[in-house]
Amino acid sequence: MTSRIQRALATREHVWGGWVVGPTIMGPEEFAQAGYDYVGFDVQHGYLSDADVALLLRRLEHVRIATAVRLPSADPAPIGRVLDAGADAVIIAMVESPEQAAAAVAATRYPPAGVRSYGPLRADIGRDPAEHEARAGVFAMIESVRGLAAVDEICAVPGVTGVYVGPNDLAIALGHAPAAAWTASPVTDALARIQSSAAASGVIAGIHAGKNGRAMADMGYRMLTVASESQALRRGAEEILKDSQ
Repeated sequence: MTSRIQRALATREHVWGGWVVGPTIMGPEEFAQAGYDYVGFDVQHGYLSDADVALLLRRLEHVRIATAVRLPSADPAPIGRVLDAGADAVIIAMVESPEQAAAAVAATRYPPAGVRSYGPLRADIGRDPAEHEARAGVFAMIESVRGLAAVDEICAVPGVTGVYVGPNDLAIALGHAPAAAWTASPVTDALARIQSSAAASGVIAGIHAGKNGRAMADMGYRMLTVASESQALRRGAEEILKDSQ
């Protein structure tokens, strides 16, 4: 059994995502209706717990959109909970070494290959542990100087689906303001290096791209998050108000 995000990446050069930072019920469904390929749930910076995300994921069982969950660490317990609830992938923040990437992979695998505990919650993902392992994507976030230095080794870790760039933190780590992520040459060079490392290892390069989605797609990134639910609501509300006045 493959996941929705695996099927999307297998059939399209680029997949486009929305992002959810609060306990919204309608947000993921609206992203799906608008044609987005996936939605990310943010447990690192958002106002969500892994338990909140599990409830939201259960609501999406019959909604045609892929799902990923960003978590602050490779702690196996929350990773297992969101995967048991049906997440297609986890995005692990601040990965700085191949050992950390390997720990994230191990959290998605059952013994003896990993440390995940068996406890599926959704009928549509079946009961076969081998299928659960096969459908679980693992993205390591590259957003620090140490992570950048180790990107080749991180991309080469068996079981890593891809890397995912946090451009704001990466810009700060390289001595620039977050807004300079798209213009300062040390940061743009780093973005190109990360994409090149991913391509060389045959894994997916993803990024929190915002309005720079087209430019990042042209650079070779394949998984592109372009809007949060709050940004989409604000932009839509502004357009409706403007059209109504």
